[in-house]
Amino acid sequence: MRRLNPMPSCRFPHLQIRGWVPDRVPRMLVALLAALLVFPAFGEAQGASGGTRDIPTPAAHFGHEIGAEGELATWHELLAYYEAVAAASPRVTLDTLGLSTLGEPFVKLVITSPENHARLDRYREVQHLLADPRRISGNEELEDLLDEGRVVALITSHIHSTEVGAGQMPASLLHRLASSSDAAVAEILDQVITVLIPSLNPDGTQMTSQWWREHRGTAFEGAPLPRLYHHYIGHNNNRDWYFFAQKETRMTVLGAHNSWRPQIVHDVHQMGSGGARYFLPPYIDPVEPNVDPLILAALNQLGTYMTAEMTKDGYQGIVTNAIFDIFTPARAYMHYHGGVRILSETASAAWARPVDLPFEGLGGDRNYDARVMSSNFPAPWPGGRWGLDDIVDYMEAGAMALLTNAAKNRRFWLENFHEIHRRAVTGDGWASWPAAWIIPAEQENEAGVEQLLRVLTTADVEIRQAPAGITGDGRRFPAGSYVISMRQPYAAFAQTMLEAQEYPDLRQYPGGPPIRPYDATAHSLPLLFGVEAVPVDATTREALSDPIPTFEAFSFPVPAHLMGEEAPRIGLYRAYQEPMPEGWTRWLFDRAGIRYDPLTNQDLQAGGLEARYDVIVFQDQSPSSIRNGFSAGIMPPPYAGGIGDAGESALRRFLEAGGRIVAIDEATDWAAEAFDLGVRSATADLAPEDFYIPGSILRLDLDAGHELARGVPAKTMAWYWRTSRAFEITDPDAVVVGRYGEGDPRLAGWVLGAEAVAGKPALVEVPVGAGSVVLFGYQPNFRGQTVASWPVFFNALRRR
Repeated sequence: MRRLNPMPSCRFPHLQIRGWVPDRVPRMLVALLAALLVFPAFGEAQGASGGTRDIPTPAAHFGHEIGAEGELATWHELLAYYEAVAAASPRVTLDTLGLSTLGEPFVKLVITSPENHARLDRYREVQHLLADPRRISGNEELEDLLDEGRVVALITSHIHSTEVGAGQMPASLLHRLASSSDAAVAEILDQVITVLIPSLNPDGTQMTSQWWREHRGTAFEGAPLPRLYHHYIGHNNNRDWYFFAQKETRMTVLGAHNSWRPQIVHDVHQMGSGGARYFLPPYIDPVEPNVDPLILAALNQLGTYMTAEMTKDGYQGIVTNAIFDIFTPARAYMHYHGGVRILSETASAAWARPVDLPFEGLGGDRNYDARVMSSNFPAPWPGGRWGLDDIVDYMEAGAMALLTNAAKNRRFWLENFHEIHRRAVTGDGWASWPAAWIIPAEQENEAGVEQLLRVLTTADVEIRQAPAGITGDGRRFPAGSYVISMRQPYAAFAQTMLEAQEYPDLRQYPGGPPIRPYDATAHSLPLLFGVEAVPVDATTREALSDPIPTFEAFSFPVPAHLMGEEAPRIGLYRAYQEPMPEGWTRWLFDRAGIRYDPLTNQDLQAGGLEARYDVIVFQDQSPSSIRNGFSAGIMPPPYAGGIGDAGESALRRFLEAGGRIVAIDEATDWAAEAFDLGVRSATADLAPEDFYIPGSILRLDLDAGHELARGVPAKTMAWYWRTSRAFEITDPDAVVVGRYGEGDPRLAGWVLGAEAVAGKPALVEVPVGAGSVVLFGYQPNFRGQTVASWPVFFNALRRR
């Protein structure tokens, strides 16, 4: 049982009144009494909570309850339900923000009382006034706004498509909010405007449900998908909240975050099945230093309240202050826009099938043990059956606890939201930021500057131009330079994007292994984009423009050799164990207009590659995954297996005939093994306490005379990811094109054991027959962000 106090088992629990025995009451009378108790008088139901009689139930619409074993509704079915509820309920409106990457409707639901719906435009205006205190005339107007406003809570779900419960739960939550006459729901509807995005990845919601149904009841039920569940970036779609590369990210940021300015964002996820049943904040350290302490305190109290509320109601296995940190802004746009991010992670099952988990088999993660009661894990789960119904139940209970807190603390949330932004616009508070940042005009890397402007303006950072130039800290910047005042509502976002990160040296014990960050430790856009941005403490008074509009366009510095009829014929290996960096490479090629063919195992095994391609790219992928792929017992044909001996033989013939293979990060190990290259990783045998770089920006020195460095500054940057490496070379014919910087090569992030890579080869070309293999020890296209590395990557895409 998931609860300590389960609900009564009687079909009509309202009839469990002392002295009544429902089974002895005539069936029609029971039904009539139940209807009267469940549905109040018509006038009452049509009051502040809105009409509820004609709201379709999930069971009636889908033919099963949400969370039923073996059942996953598709996106098309879910969308039809959301449309039906919106059509029937005065509490709900549905808006299509656009189309997803693969053309599915991307929708937003707004749920609140009919009275609030009648004043939605005004409530949105109140949100924007509280978010920019410069527009409020004084304390009297502020008090009126605080009295008038409503808490805006944005709930986003199912960004990760194999977390299937997150795709189903919104239908159940929507039905409750749209139909219930419960007093607690009425309070939520009156005090809170709930903005619900039921799927942040409709393509993946449809894809996973179809895959489940295709293999349900077979030996391959629950098999992994043979493609990324977001067309381009898979799981990385929750790492795009400051680069805004994908359509779904931009629609959410522009159509929900920027449009509504939510005080609270609830991001609904699933995690592994073997530990806690449910995670809520507080998070573990470190905290990104530009997050306002008021946000930290608010999210801590909200997460703790939710834990207490759910534990009171009998939910067990809830852990806080564990597993997840909040250093990277890649998952936390709202922390730089006045809102708190409540990440919830519910334990998974076997897709839509339950699992049986004995208590003694449960494990733990950072900062807790699932078998031991502790201050951050007060009620261990005793083990047993865990299914999709449990997942949906926990998720919905968490959402209701969050909305209850928002409703009961409306004034706090509005006051806190206003104070965060007041501190930002006045500089009266906790941060020690410069007076301004200046992006100089006339930089050579125009594409990098345009990318920087796109990111910052998408996040509503105010940027003005100095038409006659400006002086900052004694330096004169040319006409047309961009000026970012750090006395503005979203200065925190500008600061974290523009400065170089200093990640703390966190160890499991003194001198011991590092404490693994949840994600990357660096995100400085000037370094990633290869542009200059200068912090200044004082500027001269100069005429400045109005804030520039949102910069929509992506800019891709594609060299001439990749365009036109003479462009090289490029193949990109697309495995059935598809790695996310390969998807990001497809995204880059597609957006930049670079022609290529995705190549499957079968394409490579067929041979004849030398007649069809000049360059073949292998993105970051392990040798075993490339060579062997999925085993036949896991995946149905044709998805089992890798390129095998036949594929490697065909690729060797391709090289010997003059082709070029570009291998990146871990794929360099495969290339070195497959083609007998005298190159190996220089860091493979090092213990983590001696060497660890979990996503940082390093200096890179290039051989300016080599064709791969053509048109690129001799000193640039390299993104060093967990699968990156420096090389040791024994092949006398290998050519070193780039080395990590001497001394301390770190530009931003965390580097433990810098001497293991300092001055070592990072980019190498090795001849094979008439062709060559180019080995990138670093990632030249990390999540689409490493604009400064694109030119070297593009140069590698040349005919020999």
